[in-house]
Amino acid sequence: MDNSLLFSMQAVQLVYRALPALAHVDWEVHRGQQWACLGPNGAGKTSLANIISGQASHYSGDYQCTQAMREQGVAYVCFEQAKALCERDRKLDDSETRADASDPGTLVIDLILDGRKADAAFENWVRRLNISHILNRGLRYISTGEMRKSLLVKAVLSRPALLILDSPLDGLDAAAQRELVTVIDELITSQQSMLLLCRQVADIPQGISHLLLLANGEVAARGERDEVLNLAITQQLLAPPVAPLGDLPAPMPRDYQLPHRGPMLLLRDVAVSYGSLQVLHGVNWRFDRGQHCYISGPNGCGKSTLLSLITGDNHMAYGQDITLFGIRRGSGESIWDIKQKYGQLDNLLHLNFARGMKSLEVVLSGFFDSIGLYDDWGDGQRAVAEQWLHALGLAALARESFDALSFGLQRMILLARAMVKSPAILLLDEPTLGLDGHHRKLMLRAIDHIARHSDTQVIFVSHSAGDVPACINQHLRFVAGASGFELVCENL
Repeated sequence: MDNSLLFSMQAVQLVYRALPALAHVDWEVHRGQQWACLGPNGAGKTSLANIISGQASHYSGDYQCTQAMREQGVAYVCFEQAKALCERDRKLDDSETRADASDPGTLVIDLILDGRKADAAFENWVRRLNISHILNRGLRYISTGEMRKSLLVKAVLSRPALLILDSPLDGLDAAAQRELVTVIDELITSQQSMLLLCRQVADIPQGISHLLLLANGEVAARGERDEVLNLAITQQLLAPPVAPLGDLPAPMPRDYQLPHRGPMLLLRDVAVSYGSLQVLHGVNWRFDRGQHCYISGPNGCGKSTLLSLITGDNHMAYGQDITLFGIRRGSGESIWDIKQKYGQLDNLLHLNFARGMKSLEVVLSGFFDSIGLYDDWGDGQRAVAEQWLHALGLAALARESFDALSFGLQRMILLARAMVKSPAILLLDEPTLGLDGHHRKLMLRAIDHIARHSDTQVIFVSHSAGDVPACINQHLRFVAGASGFELVCENL
């Protein structure tokens, strides 16, 4: 093997669930080159990374790597890694069998150190990525962005021969993105071999010298950065035409009454603390009929905690002045009384969703508010589920395996799941996370379609102001103050 060669592929093919994920990939990477693999959702980027990192072994063709890569290993930071950690903690959770019912699960510091001792390098990276305040929290109590930064620190400390980062800027607020771009640039300068998986051109750091463009599992182009970016096929792949949306299904009958007067949601002077950590304080928010709210704020400010008060999942809602759908929280309604009134799409739901289900089954599970499908459905429910898939341009995917779909299409399927029961409120926590530019456009267009043609109200959480749907007429902002984050509400 050429001494300058890091790894090479010849005629590599990978089939996943009887579907071709990679086809005849020829590619080689030399030391000193910094690559990004660019392509839309479903292009084959993850499959390629799985082969390089050793997580996929059932492929054909020739893949060779250096002795250094075999000895030092490959560190791969990706969504699936976070998913595996969440699944493990859920299986090991013993809260129901403990008197104090407070199993924190894996702590961030234990995840990062992985049996090592804390040293100067650990302290440096923790400080650089601003995560010292979460080291003693359980993984389930940190935000998506904080999880991403924690996994990056763990990866860098392992000193791998190759560092693979899957959409590293996803789920980070603007300040954290700037921090991470600086860190990536420094790693590139330090000659750390890196491969970035990117869905859009804007996510490619300036230090990246070479691009591999994938489409439908095949290499569409490869070479120096500017050369690939200037190709017509690059623009065609990243900005395909958008198909029209179908008519929305007729709303499902509701077994509950919504308030004719007064707000849909009302929070007065609400506070949430975990031990000595105060997450929310002095929260006042009124959400009226006809409003669609955008919630913004930096990573870890309390956005997800606020949503958990609305869904009934946070027990700290009891004893506080919180009125949901005209009913004071804690006045006798069950969590299922609350759940039937909203549809939900968030990262945790996506992380925990059961494998081995068809897309239609995933949508049907929305009727039962379940992660899997454990109840029989009627013909009417099946018809509504199929209508929602059609309305969102997903009808052809009904019988496809959910986990075989691209991340972006999985997100769209979960949106259909959230809407099948015609919820009063649609709760969307970072719905565009992990989506390429095309699927982001599809997601935002679908949300506006729902807001325009149904009586469902939207609550939309995002770090990016550029990803906000047009229907928004209220903005709830988390703003840093002297004693933590404060909430500022504007009706637009």
